[in-house]
Amino acid sequence: MNVKRGSTTFLKVIIFLAGIAVLALCIWLPEIAVRDARVHPDTAYFLIPFLVCAYGFCIAFSVALYQAYKLLTYIEKNNAFSELSLKSLKIIKKCAFTVIILILLGIVSLKVLAKVTGGDAAGPISLCLMGILATSIITAIVDALQ
Repeated sequence: MNVKRGSTTFLKVIIFLAGIAVLALCIWLPEIAVRDARVHPDTAYFLIPFLVCAYGFCIAFSVALYQAYKLLTYIEKNNAFSELSLKSLKIIKKCAFTVIILILLGIVSLKVLAKVTGGDAAGPISLCLMGILATSIITAIVDALQ
């Protein structure tokens, strides 16, 4: 019992730290967007789709973190196989699909921006694809747990 409590407490701390990182990202996003708009005023209108995708990602990720925290609380109370746990897993799965869709929209925006500016978006697109892979793995694990 003590080992399980220690493990769930550790995971709760990790979830809390990830939540702080997402909050910091949300706070710094407008500053980064304004700085980028000043440097590249001809493509400033492309920042709106990126900000929408980034804030949608942050919201979906925060909801998934909260549900994971609730799931760990259910595990601590020995309700790991309850209806509430199943509901949390379903919400996490929906959030993961939302994140994948938002990343795909970001890739489309990157491709359009690269066409307009004549730049190369291969690096950011490969990072986006790695994010999709990681999210897909999480979705598969959640599906297996259901």
